[in-house]
Amino acid sequence: MDQATKSAETLRRQIAATEEELSRLREQLAVIENEEVQNLKGLSLEEGPVTRKWPLELEEYKRYGRQMIVPNIGIQGQLRLKAASVLIVGAGGLGCPAAAYIAGAGVGTIGIVDGDVVETSNLHRQILHSTAKVGMKKVDSAISFLTSLNPNLRYIAHTEHLTPQNAREIVEKYDLVLDCTDHPTSRYLISDICVLLHKPLISASALRTDGQLIILNSPPLPAGDASGGPCYRCVFPKPPPAESVVSCGDGGILGPVVGTMGVLQALEAVKLITAGKLRAAEGEKAAEASMLLFSANSNPPFRSVRLRARRPKCFACSAEGGLTLESLSSGSLDYVLFCGVTAPVKILRPEERIEASEYEKIMEERKGKEHLLVDVREKVQFDICSIKGSINVPFSTVQGSRALAPQGEKPPWIPESLAPDAPIYFVCRLGNDSQVVARKLKESGLDKEGRYIGDIKDGLKAWKEQVDSSWPEY
Repeated sequence: MDQATKSAETLRRQIAATEEELSRLREQLAVIENEEVQNLKGLSLEEGPVTRKWPLELEEYKRYGRQMIVPNIGIQGQLRLKAASVLIVGAGGLGCPAAAYIAGAGVGTIGIVDGDVVETSNLHRQILHSTAKVGMKKVDSAISFLTSLNPNLRYIAHTEHLTPQNAREIVEKYDLVLDCTDHPTSRYLISDICVLLHKPLISASALRTDGQLIILNSPPLPAGDASGGPCYRCVFPKPPPAESVVSCGDGGILGPVVGTMGVLQALEAVKLITAGKLRAAEGEKAAEASMLLFSANSNPPFRSVRLRARRPKCFACSAEGGLTLESLSSGSLDYVLFCGVTAPVKILRPEERIEASEYEKIMEERKGKEHLLVDVREKVQFDICSIKGSINVPFSTVQGSRALAPQGEKPPWIPESLAPDAPIYFVCRLGNDSQVVARKLKESGLDKEGRYIGDIKDGLKAWKEQVDSSWPEY
């Protein structure tokens, strides 16, 4: 009886989803028919009956001709591109190249979602923005560029971040979604709303010199239908530990790497659209899913990892899943809580930390002697800029339990000439890693002779604010 109940519930969901899709298609048809009527009204009787010899405008044949003669594209593929609508979530390093090539290909409607503004640090990789647009909304900057590239398309600006509350209203207007964001919370949200609204999803990410790409929910069958493509929760049932999530600002990113992944997203979008796979065909089953991995420093740089089909007990896309539009929009699904919140690091007591301005006074009083300043950033960052007199001991070399000297012994990087009671200060970029290393050193017993061990509060960010305004910000 339980199995019959589950099957009936699955069928009800499929019927509801089909009715919703039918309603949306009727609305689109009504809009197109209204436009045709308006066009007819605008013609004078002298112009005679309306005839159209070619399905595209003559300018479009010139613009898209080179791609229309590609096998498997043709005029039918171009017409599908023109009729399609694509939503790009994120106008950054992934979204910029993806949007440029999707607009260039002639996708009829392009929506862009992003609540951020253009910053100087974006410009080495976010190719739709420019120095003159710093401070401008990223969405407005991107659409300005895209309009100059291809003015024949319809661009829709969503100048806010995607949230559980606005996700349905935004996503339901589009045929295909590209996840061009950079955090697990947004990736789970985007995947969930795509499952609920039956939209295929192309997701990518990039960090340092590596990237990955996945096509999800394709074909976009209702939850409970095992023939549908896996969702993000199928691939990653649990989010990574919050402390392991590294942003581009902390870990770095090479522009061509994120550009490569964005271009691949555009390529997969064009392939899905021109092949007519934005909606599931009757009886269609998902092709074997895979994840494309890219590493700029590997040879070959690309490799593919096979993925499983939809997980039988997936929270989002299985028959047993508890995901609904109501639970998502009501806020009962806390994506930040699900992915974990990285609280500010508070390892040292207030008396074990000093302000940057206070350390500057110590430098002046001691003239750089009788104390040690240890910069725990990685060497590549230390080489960019460093405080005079500091030494570099990268955080990665002192993370392990045995990275420091045995209990009570002095680590090799502490100069022999340093007095046993001379203070040791640690500094990093933001004042987090420095606390970790200071605590490790204290636990090893190096402060038992009265030696002060602490760190510079808020790190080199505070140094720029309190001491040296010319300090490079990277």
